[in-house]
Amino acid sequence: MKTISIAAAVFLTICAGAETVKQKGPAGDSIEVASGLLTRSLDTRGGHVLGKSYKTANGTEFMRAGSPEFAFHVDGRMYAGHSSWKDVASELTEGKDGSRTTRVTGVSSDGQVGIELTYTTYPGIALVRKTLAIANMGAKDIAIENVDVETFRLATLGCTNSRVMRRFARYREEGSTYIGDWNDPLIVVHDYARRCGIAVGNEGVSTMKRTTAFQDGSYIVSGTPHVGEQYPFRKWLKPGERGAAMPVFTAPYSDCPDPSRVVEGPVSDYVRRHMGVRVEAIPKKPMFVYNTWVPFHTHIDAKLVRELADAAAECGIEEFVIDDGWQINISDGKYGRGDWAVDEKKFPGGLKPVFDYIKSKGMRPGLWLSLAWADPASAPMKEHPEWFVKDKAGNLSNLHTMNGKTRTACMATPWRDYIRDRILGLVRDHGLAYVKLDLAIATSAYVYNDARTGCYAKDHPGHVGYEDSFEAIYVSCMKLFDELHEAAPDLFIDCTFETAGKTFLMDYGIAKHAEGNWLSNIASSEDGRLYVRNLAWGRTPALPATSLVIGNLHMNGPGHMRSFKSLAGTLPIMLGDPRKLTVAERAEYREWASWLKALEARHGFMSFRQDLPGFGEPQEGAWDGFARINTETKSGGLVGVFRHNAAETSRCVTVRGLDPAAKYAVLKGAKGERVAELMGRELEEDGFKAVLQERYDGELYEITRSGK
Repeated sequence: MKTISIAAAVFLTICAGAETVKQKGPAGDSIEVASGLLTRSLDTRGGHVLGKSYKTANGTEFMRAGSPEFAFHVDGRMYAGHSSWKDVASELTEGKDGSRTTRVTGVSSDGQVGIELTYTTYPGIALVRKTLAIANMGAKDIAIENVDVETFRLATLGCTNSRVMRRFARYREEGSTYIGDWNDPLIVVHDYARRCGIAVGNEGVSTMKRTTAFQDGSYIVSGTPHVGEQYPFRKWLKPGERGAAMPVFTAPYSDCPDPSRVVEGPVSDYVRRHMGVRVEAIPKKPMFVYNTWVPFHTHIDAKLVRELADAAAECGIEEFVIDDGWQINISDGKYGRGDWAVDEKKFPGGLKPVFDYIKSKGMRPGLWLSLAWADPASAPMKEHPEWFVKDKAGNLSNLHTMNGKTRTACMATPWRDYIRDRILGLVRDHGLAYVKLDLAIATSAYVYNDARTGCYAKDHPGHVGYEDSFEAIYVSCMKLFDELHEAAPDLFIDCTFETAGKTFLMDYGIAKHAEGNWLSNIASSEDGRLYVRNLAWGRTPALPATSLVIGNLHMNGPGHMRSFKSLAGTLPIMLGDPRKLTVAERAEYREWASWLKALEARHGFMSFRQDLPGFGEPQEGAWDGFARINTETKSGGLVGVFRHNAAETSRCVTVRGLDPAAKYAVLKGAKGERVAELMGRELEEDGFKAVLQERYDGELYEITRSGK
């Protein structure tokens, strides 16, 4: 038992909220994880830790006995559940939120590594969250690779009758092995013949995730990218050091013909209540944001900002974000990145006077920064070239674009502390409340050369080479976000898709550390409005809708109110020039913005998003829509319906998630015109009629409980 005490010293319980130890001791022959909605069991006979069974409450089996359960490589040697383990023990704890965590520990028979597996269930949710931590029990540094937090052989689900719902569980892949990538924080494997399936979620950040279905014909595997794949994972551990891979969650379901229901139900409930996504920690969610980037780009100054702030405030804007163009590099007085000094020719007296002016208008001030870009003229580049990413040849590198002299800093160096302190200085000195952190840190949305990714430096304190640089950079970035929140709890962090590293990329790993993600830069047009709704549909309800910050629709110009309505399905953020709006148009924006705020106060709809049955993916020539119904209070919420050049002028709209025995009013738009009054059951089964006479049009409705 001496070894297990060493393991106990190395391991730290990693399940959140564990308070009360219910039972603890040697594992015996088996370990059971049960919630009443599902049961998962491990076979620990013979010094192994194997998957034995994974059943829903009605007895549908999803796992074949003898499954590996987990796997990883240490210096080229595989360790898995079927390896030999000693001193296998388990502990059950209960959290204040009703969660139950089973913690399994053991040490490899060669004494080189220790493992800690945790399995957490939550009340009322048919889902298991699993983590894997690995400890170096030996006397030398070891390299951890090919980490599969979850690996088991499927029962019941076969590839012939199954489809994989990939890319946020939205798009169908038929009948063969599927190897997912950074676009797969969630997949669903659904057997349409047996009407059952399993959702598999990976909480890794950016490129640091890999989920497969029907690997080797019948396996579910989820963890980190493997050696030889794009953006490989490697983690070095010193003797006595412990490293944890990202959590993975699984949600089996049965007696259901529609795989989207597991996403709208157990997955969304888990993400909202228990995952710890930052946007759910905000007491008051942003309801209407303005950003200066389009059409002004870097051509901004204090006079312009004040004029825009006047107009934005009249429209009901709550957050006012100054984008690129406010800064200079001190040494040459030119526009640049790195020093993050205010250009006082543009902003006499610095940012504080304009920030104070923005706040005087009732808005919170925000600012754009590039998180890891610096120009040669900046002090960090001159004084600390060792902080910057190196390429294969040992030269300083630009990871964001193929051209230009600007270089990318490595987040696994003291640069991270430097940029953190610069941001906190802006918070302290100027009252910064919203920060948009941009541009590539490890991979780029615009560079398609795998060799021009990561950091090849061998002397950076956070990594020793290319293979372990990705994990080091992204983990360090998320730690930076956490430190910003610790020092400035009310700061809204917008981590852009460019920082995430791929086009339109957002995932659970980022959502747990940043409130929002600037998801795109799309043109403000009728097709742009469709694109906004398409991007939102493609990522929700797997991801929190309010974390999706989709630019660049304009506040002014043809169809601008349709832009606002389209954005109501996510976080409404608009650009353009509000000075060009008439007094009546500004009043109209304020009316709609006030209406959304009132809906949020009544229903808390910003924490929710569901599909409208029968509408599907937004596309040309069709109707599309969304629902944002509070399925916990069942008080109601928001419904958006759009006609995008469809032939028919009306559609029947049905709404799920309400109390079937309660009466609800359907009210159209900010004016609150009563469209229908129906029981919750009737709204789900029969629905109400939406009429849009124009070929391109949209409408928002409130669904609100009106009595028994």
